[in-house]
Amino acid sequence: MTRADEFASLPLSAALAPGLEALGYKEMTPIQAQALPAILEGRDVIAQAPTGSGKTAAFGLGVLQAIDAGAIRTQALVLCPTRELADQVGKQLRKLATGIPNLKISVLCGGIPLGPQLASLAHPPHVVVGTPGRIQELAAKQALQLPGVRTLVLDEADRMLDMGFEEQIRDIVKKLPKDRQTLLFSATFPGAIRELGAAMLRDAIHVSVGDGAEPATIEQLFFEAGQDRKAPLLAALLMRYQPESSVVFCNTRDDTRELVGSLEHYGFSALALHGDMEQRDRDEVLVRFANRSCNVLVASDVAARGLDVEDIGAVVNYELPTDADTYLHRVGRTGRAGRSGLALSLVAPRELPRAQMIEERQGQALRWEQAVPLSGKPRMVPQAAMATLRIDAGRGDKLRPGDIVGALTGEAGLPKDAIGKIDVFATRSYVAIARKHADQALARLRAGKIKGRKFRVNPL
Repeated sequence: MTRADEFASLPLSAALAPGLEALGYKEMTPIQAQALPAILEGRDVIAQAPTGSGKTAAFGLGVLQAIDAGAIRTQALVLCPTRELADQVGKQLRKLATGIPNLKISVLCGGIPLGPQLASLAHPPHVVVGTPGRIQELAAKQALQLPGVRTLVLDEADRMLDMGFEEQIRDIVKKLPKDRQTLLFSATFPGAIRELGAAMLRDAIHVSVGDGAEPATIEQLFFEAGQDRKAPLLAALLMRYQPESSVVFCNTRDDTRELVGSLEHYGFSALALHGDMEQRDRDEVLVRFANRSCNVLVASDVAARGLDVEDIGAVVNYELPTDADTYLHRVGRTGRAGRSGLALSLVAPRELPRAQMIEERQGQALRWEQAVPLSGKPRMVPQAAMATLRIDAGRGDKLRPGDIVGALTGEAGLPKDAIGKIDVFATRSYVAIARKHADQALARLRAGKIKGRKFRVNPL
């Protein structure tokens, strides 16, 4: 039986068909094929599945199948480690729910004012997606009622524990019915995850995509370098391989800031992503990286969680993580969907024991290479293909992506292929423009109107 046959044979509600069609789903991914039958039977499931494996649809179909849209109460709760991931999950669930009338899905996360969320809960959502801290806070205020929850999903549970959310998760679970269905998804399975699963799940089915080893499509190269030579070595490697986009992982926030300054000195378009940033600044960095107006994202592990970019050309470990599972999760962000990937690791002498640990985890010798660090500013540094314009209007102004496209191709006179990804938030919108057309687009939008109105427009 093919995967397409398996998918069609699942006992899915007809109301889910429009969502599957809208998302272009024709075949199940391995995690969907393994987990969905048990999920649809109402079983508890523990699944090892990395980002990009199709896990959101796996638990999303199960969540939506069980919803009674006529019953106005919260029936499903999805906990995520970061606001970015929660937003991503919420968007995909809304698409899957296209064919279900009157279904309300709310995304409730920290980092934004509490007042509007309290007001939105006056009409209870059927499905809530959120971060543990904010969900705990809203439940404590009795604004979010949890006794009617039928399904609990813990998405990227390992990172929620890494971020210190275990106490909040356990407190939330105490407020849920004991006869609920619980679905736990995690990229790695350290002891703490196994303990959490044992405490919260009943007679769970265990499924796993792969054995945790990285696929052969990812070329993993290691370079030994003293700490003071890492920045010029990284610049040399970016010039050698010239990935269209790359994520550079640092272990500390200070390293992310310092490295961005070094890369900018060499002429690269680089942005930092770390936990000290305001939510709006984090949003803008993620938008710019995803829409190809920034080539290099320098991030900490926690900050990069929820990064939704399909085709990352290279992952760089500026410093090796202290455990092999984190290394595997980092490099797994490149080489997805059958594409080849590149993982580069810069290793100081004091990090050699970590390299040995990774070698033992993978069961094969690491590939060590040599490269000469840059001694000065390089010529012809690859530039980002796009530039981003910020429009100070969003969903609250009834602005839609089509309105922005219309203004750019109409009054602004841009060719349609010069317009890239468009992101519309509550109070602002971002549009990627081919770099050579960016000045023209900015001038025309400032001089003209969008949807018959004048809005402030600035470059990022």
